[in-house]
Amino acid sequence: MKYNVRGENIEVTPAIREYVEKKIAKLERYFTEAPDAKVNVNLRFNQDKTSKVEVTIPLPQLVLRAEETNIDMYAGIDLITDKLERQIRKHKTKVNRKFREKGDFPITFATTENTEVHELDEDDLELVRTKRFDLKPMDSEEAILQMNMLGHSFYVFTNADTHRTNVVYKRRDGRYGLIEAH
Repeated sequence: MKYNVRGENIEVTPAIREYVEKKIAKLERYFTEAPDAKVNVNLRFNQDKTSKVEVTIPLPQLVLRAEETNIDMYAGIDLITDKLERQIRKHKTKVNRKFREKGDFPITFATTENTEVHELDEDDLELVRTKRFDLKPMDSEEAILQMNMLGHSFYVFTNADTHRTNVVYKRRDGRYGLIEAH
């Protein structure tokens, strides 16, 4: 894996870079062969003396992403690694089974000898509710108002200008995002 470690309001020292690479490299044990991926790591030091660590690992047909805010940047990096490991474990059984049958997934996850790793049961992916509704044409501002009125964290609507399905969502920072389908 190749690493792109960036810092915002912080200088990325060789010690920080080495720590990030050492921790993220441990994830390679979950793959049968090391993925050819560019790992994007963004380290940010905030005004309130906290640090935020964001890691994105784009793989073919799968993106691993996690972010963590912590007072100690090194602890944040450790927590990020734990989050990414959980994501890999969660997807491992499902991905290996699904794509082994089709034979078209370029990444295969390695089996682990660790007995603490719980395999994903079919029941964990059980769909428990389905909703059907008509999408009303509106602009994104109206969709945000509708979402807030319903108390939801996202809202699906038809964009009145483009006539395409869009999703507005509330971000962790309290602002809003828009997803446009192509």
